[in-house]
Amino acid sequence: MVTLGPATTIGGMRVRVAGAAVDVAVPPAAARVPGVAMAGFRGRAEDPVHLRMIPYPARTVFVDLGDSLLVDDTDGTAKRGCVVVGMIAGSVRGRGRDVDLLQVRLSPLAAHAVLGGGPAGAVVSLEDLWGRDAERTRERLAGLRSWDDRFTVMAAALDRRLSAGKAMDPEVAHAWGRMVAARGRVRVERLAGEVGWSRKRLWSRFRAQVGLTPKRAAALVRFDRAARRLAAGHSAARVAAETGFVDQSHLCREAMAIAGTTPRSVAAAPWLAVDDVAWPA
Repeated sequence: MVTLGPATTIGGMRVRVAGAAVDVAVPPAAARVPGVAMAGFRGRAEDPVHLRMIPYPARTVFVDLGDSLLVDDTDGTAKRGCVVVGMIAGSVRGRGRDVDLLQVRLSPLAAHAVLGGGPAGAVVSLEDLWGRDAERTRERLAGLRSWDDRFTVMAAALDRRLSAGKAMDPEVAHAWGRMVAARGRVRVERLAGEVGWSRKRLWSRFRAQVGLTPKRAAALVRFDRAARRLAAGHSAARVAAETGFVDQSHLCREAMAIAGTTPRSVAAAPWLAVDDVAWPA
């Protein structure tokens, strides 16, 4: 057990993010839900911290219990409270000084049941998807200080939604699983053949349930692998060669298309500073 401010949890530590000291907590194995990863963040900075999101192959729920604000620079949308962000989120940034935030990453399979469909790049209020239950859940979380208790409450809310939600087509789930296993290096035609669907049908059903086309989803999975390697300090040329890009220029184009920035900026992104702690591979 390690102390994180006034709360106690398993598997946490302090890291520096954009110059601010942030305590990161993760739930014990017993509190984890399949297809779901959770982490708690708590800290205070003298000046507001601005963090640009790096796209990740999961939909993310932010339950803000402090003063955080999420801004989508594509349309100027700013949201507080409980917010859902899609997988393609290169235009989204977070801002805040008093950080008290529960972050939940949902695999497409879990997200389909918990959140329903929707564009992979959308930034929406959780209330739009859960109704009054979103605010009730946030109020319960705000009344707790222990991250272990917060994880338990959120896990129960997610489990209820998973049980009641609509399951993804097994063919789409298979295609997604193969993409992840192959780290994005798989052809759509081959996936269609494996599930016995036409390429057109797989494309349509996958996009409806995941929020991205199969090709775009595979590109995002591959980019996530590359982003982690870049953040670990490896050169762009080496990362491109090891993660299936034609060359460094190809990696640069994909980084710009997916994250809206260069591999150099991805490598230095404060958003990735907590990944090894909060979201271990």
